Amino acid sequence: MNVMNLPGPKAKAMIERDAKVISPSYPRDYPFAMDHGKGSYVWDVDDNKFLDFMAGIAVNSTGHAHPEVVKVVQEQAAKFLHISSDFYHESMVRVAEKLNEISPIEGDSVSFLTNSGTEAVETALKLARYSTGRPNFVAFTGAFHGRTMGSVTMTASKAAYKKGFHPLVNGVFHAPFPNPYRPILERNKGEDYGETVVRYIEEQLFHHLLPADEVAGILVEPIQGEGGYIVPPPGFFPALRKLCDKHGILLIADEVQSGMGRTGKWWAIENFGVAPDMFTSAKGIASGVPLGACVAKSSIMNWKRGVHGNTYGGNPLACAAAIKTIELIEREYLKNAEVTGQYTIDRLKEIAQRHPSIGDVRGIGFMIGVEFVKDRESKVADAAVRDRVVNYAYERGLLLLGCAKSVIRIAPPLSISRSEIDEGLAVFEEAVTLAEK
Repeated sequence: MNVMNLPGPKAKAMIERDAKVISPSYPRDYPFAMDHGKGSYVWDVDDNKFLDFMAGIAVNSTGHAHPEVVKVVQEQAAKFLHISSDFYHESMVRVAEKLNEISPIEGDSVSFLTNSGTEAVETALKLARYSTGRPNFVAFTGAFHGRTMGSVTMTASKAAYKKGFHPLVNGVFHAPFPNPYRPILERNKGEDYGETVVRYIEEQLFHHLLPADEVAGILVEPIQGEGGYIVPPPGFFPALRKLCDKHGILLIADEVQSGMGRTGKWWAIENFGVAPDMFTSAKGIASGVPLGACVAKSSIMNWKRGVHGNTYGGNPLACAAAIKTIELIEREYLKNAEVTGQYTIDRLKEIAQRHPSIGDVRGIGFMIGVEFVKDRESKVADAAVRDRVVNYAYERGLLLLGCAKSVIRIAPPLSISRSEIDEGLAVFEEAVTLAEK
């Protein structure tokens, strides 16, 4: 396949300017400098064309510059750009009505709109404490919930995210997430590994460290994102729901990355037959226009006027984009994520049979993880091979992103076609072949 000489001269010049004025904390993986995009493709400033298999970290759910999304944003911009959440506007109400309609929560739900996923998580943490009168939380190792102080305390995917920022928020305890590929707890006979983890919370955390009646909420990603696109065993969420009900604890699903149709259902937790008390959304909700939401049972979101607020949350441009995004997902992309997503998983499993460096392929819909290992018996993570795959793919016109120690996430726009998947997987396999050499 054609290998591009990257970065090109315009990209190099932009990167040099960036280094002088932009925070060095941004985790730039490779020197892609975007100019424009259309559908599943993007072009850099030197007019090199790429197929996008990461969608801005699962954000561009309807693809790049979807004409219907662009149109409604332009129409809203011509009316007004901002009024603040101190007042009312139609599209803010409509977004919340639609979220209530598609919510996985049993009964009516109420939304608090934000600008980002981490703000939505912060809202959920504050609301859980306010609603229950309890101070503490349980989260999971491998989790990513954001980088603001409350969210980063819950986050446990990389120690680097917390280094230099202690002391963090008090009252947060972590349990191991049930990773079927890398279990670390000993199972009882006949026990689903998800049930093992819930038993650990009950018998170890609640018995030795944390009184259950002082826990406000358990915050969990239905499918872990940054932690490695890990799908928990089927027994995990039913057991976790039962535990929460037993102790009066709120079950909070972080659907920032896994929601908005990415798994072929509106919310990833629906794949496990369990209803949360509260959930967060962002990323794919508005096709790339910044918007987040904390959605809770109406009986839980009972806080008083002025207790929590947000100047830009429910911004009219973002709400207009969200209404159209939800319509497009509902109309065609939810089904595409389910069907074409499963096709992609099947193709990746077929590719894995030819490549010993691929230890595991897992996922639901278009939330797919490919884990690279030194060998399949030891399962020792091979970050070097993973990184080479990402870079070889980039040089050949495919955008990928890593996560965890040695995983590549496949998270394309929900609108991607089967032929585009085939095109991308051909590049992916060539990159794996080269990386293994």
